[in-house]
Amino acid sequence: MKVDVLNMQGQKVATTELPAAIFEAPILEEVMHQALVRQLANARLGTRKTKSRGEVRGGGKKPWRQKGTGRARQGSIRSPQWRGGGKVHTPMPRDFSLRMPRKMRHAALRSALSVKAAQSEIVVLDVITMPEPKTKDMAAALNRLVGDASALILLAGPDEAVEKSVRNLPTAKTLRAAYLNLRDLLGYDRVLIPMGALEALGTALAA
Repeated sequence: MKVDVLNMQGQKVATTELPAAIFEAPILEEVMHQALVRQLANARLGTRKTKSRGEVRGGGKKPWRQKGTGRARQGSIRSPQWRGGGKVHTPMPRDFSLRMPRKMRHAALRSALSVKAAQSEIVVLDVITMPEPKTKDMAAALNRLVGDASALILLAGPDEAVEKSVRNLPTAKTLRAAYLNLRDLLGYDRVLIPMGALEALGTALAA
């Protein structure tokens, strides 16, 4: 698939061939769904906690004798039916994480990138640089490149000036190509990929 290569002014400077193995891969919807569910599950902390009747303080003494009072028998004031008593069947710490083979995760990313490419939502840049962090200049550049659409900017490596320039923009995000994930990929209208990041992406998703 041939696409135009733009500069930061939105002008065409060249053309390039997107790797077919990554941007023309089979669309595996089930694998994409499984990968997204896994990522969302792994983001859950699972730290909610309540105390059972064995963990709340007090209640060591039987409130009243078993028989003869006319009231229901009770063994502890920390039983679940008492105010301040322990809780039953309530949240406890747990691990929500799911596992998925790396080849399946990569297949899901290739599928998502192929969908983006088929819908012309991939924007290839020759280079993306900023002499100094400047949110206003970055916002203007993104407006020239993608208009009002939200944008995920992939970087080949650390770039403090670009990352700081994008940080305060609500509809844009920077991400290193090696850390590309399905949630971010599907969460933005356009994906901006400099040529350096394109090479890094090809290396990361080669297998």
